[in-house]
Amino acid sequence: MAEKIILVMDNANQRFENTHNIASLYETYPAEEAKRIKDRLELHYTPKHGSWLNMAEIELSVINNQGLPARVGTQEEMGQRVRVWNEAGNGKGCKITWRFRTADVRIKLKCLYPQFNS
Repeated sequence: MAEKIILVMDNANQRFENTHNIASLYETYPAEEAKRIKDRLELHYTPKHGSWLNMAEIELSVINNQGLPARVGTQEEMGQRVRVWNEAGNGKGCKITWRFRTADVRIKLKCLYPQFNS
């Protein structure tokens, strides 16, 4: 049995307190069991102002476009190249400007939202 369970949760969904809040454990289980589960959880939330997966994809695209060769000989060499690139980017204060808003999501992902008949 795992000693620690690490949960990475989308910060945008934190407003749904029933699923993204430790209190939901106490609503679902007896107090002792809820505490036992809570003590094994390590919660990490993704950034509030953007998709962490999209940010990772942007970073990979940028590093690829800035000259990372198609093939790198070893994992150690890859790590070294990425570290150098990352330090240079961090030194410049590069940021991702996220422009995809909730209203845009509702339009683009309309098929994922439930449809109600009036």
